[in-house]
Amino acid sequence: MNRRVTRASVFAAVAALAVFAPALGDAAAVPFLAVAGVVLLGIREGNWFETLALPGDREAERLYGLGAFALGLAGLAAFATLPRVPLPFGAFAAAALAVGGGRLGRALFARRFEGEFELVGGYLLVAGTAAVAGQVAIGLVGSDLSLSDLVAVDPLAGTLPVFVFLAAVAALTAGLVRSLVYARDEHITVVVVALVVWGFMALEPTVSAPGIVAGLAVTVALGYISYALGTASVPGMLTGVLLALLTVVLGGVGWFLTLMAFYAVGGLASKYRFDEKADRGVAQENQGARGTGNVLANSAVALVALLGYAATGHVEVSPALFGFAFAGAIATAMADTLSSEIGGLFDGPRLITTLQPVEPGTDGAITWQGELAGGTGAAVVAAIAAVGIPIGDPLVGGAVVFLAGVVGMTVDSLLGALIEGERVGNQAVNFLATLSGAVVAVATGSLLLG
Repeated sequence: MNRRVTRASVFAAVAALAVFAPALGDAAAVPFLAVAGVVLLGIREGNWFETLALPGDREAERLYGLGAFALGLAGLAAFATLPRVPLPFGAFAAAALAVGGGRLGRALFARRFEGEFELVGGYLLVAGTAAVAGQVAIGLVGSDLSLSDLVAVDPLAGTLPVFVFLAAVAALTAGLVRSLVYARDEHITVVVVALVVWGFMALEPTVSAPGIVAGLAVTVALGYISYALGTASVPGMLTGVLLALLTVVLGGVGWFLTLMAFYAVGGLASKYRFDEKADRGVAQENQGARGTGNVLANSAVALVALLGYAATGHVEVSPALFGFAFAGAIATAMADTLSSEIGGLFDGPRLITTLQPVEPGTDGAITWQGELAGGTGAAVVAAIAAVGIPIGDPLVGGAVVFLAGVVGMTVDSLLGALIEGERVGNQAVNFLATLSGAVVAVATGSLLLG
């Protein structure tokens, strides 16, 4: 066993202590504090130090990586024992084992693979499996849950599908955060994952076994296709898969197809005649592969709308309004992407604020071909949303979504001409445009709903 695997195994073993938290009660943080004390104060040199040291630990002459991870788990364990609004032990175990198990999975896969995609795959596979196991252990040891509750004959009644969904969320979130922070920042990763899982537990999602199996299979397959085609980087793929999984589970097939229409068409549009767009200076950076920032800039508003829809049992807001917000944001993202990617291939762009001719690639520049392509994209999203999302009459609801998409696309161009530059980047403009599309859809839909 090489040092990388040994080190990852120790991280996983420390994380596995989370399953004993319910039995320890108020002393749940003690094992993690003990581990932190040993690695930070007791192991300062020698073979174990060299084995457990992460980048930067040797310069500091302390095992800050593992020590901070143990302290982060101690903090979460203490949080789980608070008398008011405690962190659920299930969320704690899912987060701890997703992060610890994910590191082990990546290390094991690194013995046979070198590609980042394969290493991330190993991370997610072991992280998800470990997170399920952690929740099952918590359920069996820390409550009256029985094995029959986990595998109920009625798939809608079983607890296991929910555990799998939460484990998938934990693994994808852990993988995504890990791609954005340093190797020594597992303490940050585990805290973020725990809070995310806790939030989804609070939504009390209804998850069936066939639903979660189909959702995982489809979203993972689409994620791989996006990476293989070069339309998304590895972090962008993780972000897209996570958002797609949340959409199909919390929203349903119609919401999922609406989002997938944008991801599929938008991604292909970015790669369409890419070399020609690169020569004209209007191509997407990173060879057209969209990263986390780009995916979130176009999807964050829709994600908030989706979470609002999933929480309608806890808030007194019409589900249709969240549907309008989701569809309006996606229609804007689709319209803006197509107007830019298709319009950038044509000569004669004009600045939207003055209609004066400008160079291709100028912020706020439009062409009639791009506007037509954008309007078509908004119409496609509107048609899918009209029949797949609860927004009232399909004809009227579709018209509202189409209007929102066109308005949002126009707002994006206006913001590009007026404020985009060194201080306000393209991703911020995209976010504001999708927000405007959602607002237009909700405002118009509210008037029509009375």
